[in-house]
Amino acid sequence: MKFGKTLLLAGLASIALSASAMAQEFTLKLHHFLGPKSPAQAKMLEPWAKSIEEASGGRVKIEIYPSMSLGGAPPELISQVRDGVVDLVWTVNGYTPGLFPRTEVFELPFIHTNDILATDLAMRDMFDEYLAPEYKGVKVMFLHVHAGQAIHMAKDEVRKPADLAGKKMRIPTRTGAWMIEALGAAPAAMPVPDLPQALSKGVVDGAFIPWEIIPVLSIQEQTEYQIEGADMTRFGNTTFQVSMNQDRWDSLPEDIQKIFMEKSGPEWIAQVAQVWRDSDNAGIKVAVDSGNKHIQLTADETKAFETTLNPVIDRWIKEVSSKGVDGTALVAKAREAIAAHSKK
Repeated sequence: MKFGKTLLLAGLASIALSASAMAQEFTLKLHHFLGPKSPAQAKMLEPWAKSIEEASGGRVKIEIYPSMSLGGAPPELISQVRDGVVDLVWTVNGYTPGLFPRTEVFELPFIHTNDILATDLAMRDMFDEYLAPEYKGVKVMFLHVHAGQAIHMAKDEVRKPADLAGKKMRIPTRTGAWMIEALGAAPAAMPVPDLPQALSKGVVDGAFIPWEIIPVLSIQEQTEYQIEGADMTRFGNTTFQVSMNQDRWDSLPEDIQKIFMEKSGPEWIAQVAQVWRDSDNAGIKVAVDSGNKHIQLTADETKAFETTLNPVIDRWIKEVSSKGVDGTALVAKAREAIAAHSKK
């Protein structure tokens, strides 16, 4: 009797495992550069993956690999997904300078100021007509920004552009490097996980990063000042993408593709924007609670930064226009699209 019962249980277990294997028809690997407890994974990538898995009835399984655990360095993520080494990535466009020149318009100073959702929706609106040519080899699920670059300083208070003269400042993008140069500082490019050590060893004097990264990397322990413009104005931005290998996308049936698109639409973009806004607010609170000084510049002080940084936009327009991209039109369209969504 016991032997028969054992056989029955074994058979049921086998059937259950077979059903589970059959249900998960499509297992996809998603690779990224931050840790598993970062807001990017815990509050954005995991909920997004779960929503797709549930909508597919278990046919899709998205395995998330944080902290570059599948190998390589953060700048290699886009080539990993294009080459099919991984199925999906979340990455910073600026880690591969010059590869996404059209999308760079949203990283320029004073294009995005403080409205995350407006900028995310503007990129979505402009994608097919203006941005798509630079995403060959991948299927973009969604683009997004964070709250924008604020100034973090290890020891020096900053209230005017001249205060940054001669300082070594970390920035993740090439347009950010131009911004640092316009301010008379020296740009130091590095992936954000390398920043705490660079600050502690004096390799850099400060950084242009959003507040949200403060608790993730304990930036409050390496800095004394956090500075932003009037009305939460930021100084440039970083664009991110969640993208799938194009061949992998093409191999998926139409109903699964539809689920991915539906779960990456405007409603999801609004949730992403809120994740980054909430994370940014939480980040500055950590710094202030640790005793750091949060400086909000006056309108006049902010205007001085804008005047100093306007040539960065002109430089970008000239550079991309030499490659056949109408930079002037992109700047105008980006500002128009952001303004339209900011009014909603």
